Amino acid sequence: MSLTPDSYGPVYLIGAGPGDPELLTVKAMRLLGEADVVVYDRLVSDEILNLVPKGASRIFAGKAADKHHLIQDEINELLVKLARKNYNVVRLKGGDPFVFGRGSEEAEVLHEHGISFEIVPGITAASGCTAALGVPLTHRGKATGVRYVTGHRKNNGELDLNWQSLADPDTTLVVYMGLSSLPVIRDELIKAGMPGELPAVAISKGTTPDQQICRTVLAHLPERVVEEDLPTPLLYV
Repeated sequence: MSLTPDSYGPVYLIGAGPGDPELLTVKAMRLLGEADVVVYDRLVSDEILNLVPKGASRIFAGKAADKHHLIQDEINELLVKLARKNYNVVRLKGGDPFVFGRGSEEAEVLHEHGISFEIVPGITAASGCTAALGVPLTHRGKATGVRYVTGHRKNNGELDLNWQSLADPDTTLVVYMGLSSLPVIRDELIKAGMPGELPAVAISKGTTPDQQICRTVLAHLPERVVEEDLPTPLLYV
């Protein structure tokens, strides 16, 4: 029996949270346990991957700077192919699929191919890792807002960021990724008026057993991260 496009899916685009498996949502846990195939990213922790059913296929689709196991177009094609085979497909992403996770791009492709999908939110690293450390992103009278930005430079180009806006003294700034861009980020923020003595923290593999942190000030952040030899993924606050 041939299936119409509307018969395919859904593909579940699931946020795996910051790393600790106990921070997965109840819905994410249930859908993960029902999966036939799990397509997962580099940021998904081993502890969470251990929750994948033994009979399910696991496909690594990780991406790091200049080191892509599968490029995004190949991942998109894979999701469509698996859905058309009528598998129960979970696309598992670190954090939240719609926060620097390219989940919206994958959702667009699935929609274009007539494949239903469902977004399952996850705790993004910025809120999960900082809360676990007791570092508030907002605080009455001190930080009235928060900004999330990526430090990743596309094709090794310049960072296209509004530095004056990011240097707002009433707003907490969280930078995802961008280890190689950290000196530029530091310099541009200070140039835009952010104090060099402002407290800063780098978080490596937050909420996992391998978590490492480096507390310093903005002016010394790039050098301290190198000195501590913190492994990626990294988050800067």
